[in-house]
Amino acid sequence: MTTKNTTNFASVKVTRDTLPGQDRRHPDPPGGPDRPSDSSPRPAGARLRALPALPERARVPSPPLRRHAASGPPGPLEEKTVFAFASGPQRPRALVAAVLTAALAGTALTGCGAQAGQADGAPVTGLRIMVPNAPGGGYDVTARSAAKAMEDGGLARNVEVFNLPGAGGTVGLARVVSEEGNGSLLMSMGLGVVGASFTNESAATLADTTPIARLTEEPDVIVVPADSEYGDFEQLLDAWREDPGGVPVGGGSSPGGPDHLAPMLTAAAAGIEPQDVNYIPYDGGGELLAAVLGGQVEFGVSGAAEYADQIEAGELRVLAVTSAEPVPGLDALTLRDHGLDVDFTNWRGLVAPPGLSEEDEQALRDLVDRFHESEEWQQTLETNGWTDAYLTGDEFGTFLQEETDRVESVLGSLGLV
Repeated sequence: MTTKNTTNFASVKVTRDTLPGQDRRHPDPPGGPDRPSDSSPRPAGARLRALPALPERARVPSPPLRRHAASGPPGPLEEKTVFAFASGPQRPRALVAAVLTAALAGTALTGCGAQAGQADGAPVTGLRIMVPNAPGGGYDVTARSAAKAMEDGGLARNVEVFNLPGAGGTVGLARVVSEEGNGSLLMSMGLGVVGASFTNESAATLADTTPIARLTEEPDVIVVPADSEYGDFEQLLDAWREDPGGVPVGGGSSPGGPDHLAPMLTAAAAGIEPQDVNYIPYDGGGELLAAVLGGQVEFGVSGAAEYADQIEAGELRVLAVTSAEPVPGLDALTLRDHGLDVDFTNWRGLVAPPGLSEEDEQALRDLVDRFHESEEWQQTLETNGWTDAYLTGDEFGTFLQEETDRVESVLGSLGLV
């Protein structure tokens, strides 16, 4: 019998960032997954062309968009600086500023934002989606899946997805905030960026962005390699309680992110001091998967969809899920079934730079509305096991503020801020 432990920590909504398999992703940009494309400058005056507004929404005319510096991919210096962050202590705010300066120095593209009310209903062109972590993570999978759904549904052409990783997503966050007025740019994000903005002492916050939409929700899973000595969750929990520091756990997010909060809340509910937990962060689910399979950690915690292929292939075993109910298709009990008062889900969505014209903001929301309703996106949700958690506009903005307050409270309860 397992003794039920309870914790008063606030419930946190989360969703992981990774995709089951390469075949389900939007194709990587030229040059491979580790480097974004964008080798050729976009002509000055390039415009993001949007579909006509939904019939029931009134459009508010706005003055012509001003030209601005459009975003570009990170250069070699920026990438090296970002990845150095994980290998040694840094001053997060100074690091983010240095990386952002290097990234901006490498761009000289110009363009205009979304132009609303295209009478011919032509596909959107010129759209770029930034991923604030490494290839293979949940944000990356979400962004490439969204881009593919837009293109397959005829809603957009040549959507460019590029990665700007570092500091738990706050390097990308600082970048999108700096792109004020750029209606051609979206950033894939989620709960991890909320937490990282606290733990990395980021000057830029999600309150500085334009909220577009929350897209998905999913639970985390606790996994071990197929040949792990732990036959079930109870065996893992016994070993973890006996020696918290000797049973390292890996997650695909920095401290404060969903893959960090889930095991910390689990530890607290199991009577383990969170400060004693040996949590090893990785920059996205791709790096985490390699660490779990390579035995660098005893177990991993991340989104259920991230491990689908490896679970199906028998390379990983799921010991428990963090949701309130069992996950269809997974032979694993919930943490509550094991007597731990933890119910944890993650979410992902899209934000845009601040200072958008009303026309550009509406054009982006209309585009996301249409791709969300498309058969292509609904199939993507089913394929990846994602729960549709669609929320747009001001309601999404309110949700972001609530999540920010909740995460700050949980991090404070765990002694992490």
